[in-house]
Parts: sequence; structure tokens; C-alpha cells
Amino acid sequence: MMKSKNYLLWLAAILSLITDRLTKYWIVKTIPFKASWVFIPGLFNLTYVRNKGAAWSLFSDNGSWLRWLSLAVSLGLVAFALWGPVLKRWEQAGWGLILGGAIGNGIDRFIDGSVVDFIEFRLFEFPVFNIADTSINIGIICLLIASFRQPKPRKS
Repeated sequence: MMKSKNYLLWLAAILSLITDRLTKYWIVKTIPFKASWVFIPGLFNLTYVRNKGAAWSLFSDNGSWLRWLSLAVSLGLVAFALWGPVLKRWEQAGWGLILGGAIGNGIDRFIDGSVVDFIEFRLFEFPVFNIADTSINIGIICLLIASFRQPKPRKS
């Protein structure tokens, strides 16, 4: 059986995308818009909101271009995964999570013009976010880890 190039990247992207789409679907079908379900009082809620902008609602007034940015990032990462080098594990995980997150939020932007957000931490002032946002941030952390890992010295 032939091993697919950058298989971990594809696996991370698919799992991230599926998790993002399922959780957003569940939130939209379960929680009324702008309503909250309190899980841990004063700490954690599920709150269904929509964000027309980027992170922290940046560009909310005119964020329609963000759908095209999501598409460009997604297509660029697919091309990189297919025709670029074989990546190390941390790089594959990182780029795969970023790809899954970009596609997940991109689907929302193309379908509704806004992104479904629902994860709310109340302990500190932080914007409501979703699984795609989480995937992108964990992906960045994976890429940072990859950049600090030293290759093992070759034995001569």
C-alpha cells in the first residue's frame, strides 16, 4: 500500500473540518441566536453569535473580502501540500489544522456571509470563537514547535 504524501496534513485538515462543521451545525440547530447556555457560571458558556469580520470582529463593517481570503489560503495550502516538499510531522499537523480551519470558516462566509461562533470564556474578556479558530491557532503553535525543533545529527 502506497503512503500518501503529507498524510498527517490531510488527516488533520479533514478531522478539523468535520469537527468544525458538526459543532456549528449542532449549535445552529440547538441554541437560539444570541442565546447562551451556561456550563460553568462565570467561566464558560456556549453562546451562538455570528461574526461578519475576522478575529475580534476586525473588518466587521466590510468583511466580504474575507471569503476570498479564506478561499485563497485554502487553495494555496492544498497546492503546497500536493506539490510542495514532504513535511515533517509538526509541520503537517500545523498546516493541516490551518487548512481545516480556513475551509471551515470559509464555508460559513460563502454560505451566510458570516461565521458561526459559540465558544465563550467569561473569566476574561475574550471574543466568542469556534473550532475552526481553535484549529488555526493550534496549527500556528504546531508550526512554532516545528521551527524550534532541531534536526537530529546524521551519523557518519
